[in-house]
Amino acid sequence: MNLNKTKLNIENLDLFYGTNQALKSINMNIKEKKVTALIGPSGCGKSTFLRTLNRMNDLIDNVTIKGKIEVDGEDIYKSNDVIRLRTKVGMVFQKPNPFPMSIYDNVAYGPRTHGIKDKKTLDKIVEESLRGAAIWEEVKNRLNASALGLSGGQQQRICIARTIAMKPEVILMDEPTSALDPISTSKVEELIESLKDDYTIVIVTHNMQQAARVSDDTAFFLNGEVVEFRDTTTIFTNPEDKRTEDYITGRFG
Repeated sequence: MNLNKTKLNIENLDLFYGTNQALKSINMNIKEKKVTALIGPSGCGKSTFLRTLNRMNDLIDNVTIKGKIEVDGEDIYKSNDVIRLRTKVGMVFQKPNPFPMSIYDNVAYGPRTHGIKDKKTLDKIVEESLRGAAIWEEVKNRLNASALGLSGGQQQRICIARTIAMKPEVILMDEPTSALDPISTSKVEELIESLKDDYTIVIVTHNMQQAARVSDDTAFFLNGEVVEFRDTTTIFTNPEDKRTEDYITGRFG
């Protein structure tokens, strides 16, 4: 097994909203089964970049994207199969967004839309996904209760289970703990640590300590550019660029 196999390859990526350039010549190799953190001040392009990786920006008017993004060597902007892409590259959002239905139906939703109707198969997927999201023990006796009745941290883990149920290979997380309390945050962080055995994870975080705790590699974004991208330990202890150092030590941002 190659520990440093590239899962996502980004070359000369530019993104424009109308005439405003939000991303400038991004080049990055994101490694398989590692956690890559994207850090930087608000409005620097982290979430915009994250959304290019599963073509969520396609939903916004007047966006122009140039350059290349490959998943397993396949250029995602040349393929027309966006549904397959979003199955392979799942997304967890900043605010927990469970559907207004039961816990069970939240997790079974994706597999059902992909044609799985057999109850036994769905039961198995639901249990495996909830176990994978480290929430099975908390909800196994109330699978028919509404997911909206759970705490914020539990809701976010249900959303992660819903993503896992689709058997993705990559999970994108856009500040998945910013709406959560410290205890829920640490549960989600532990979960991220265990998920990387099976998934490639890219996480946008405002929390530098979180990036240092959960990620293997870190990219520092500033004004739509990647200033520095290297292994997390080096970026936090021995950054090459003065701007990275200034941001990490809290001089700006």
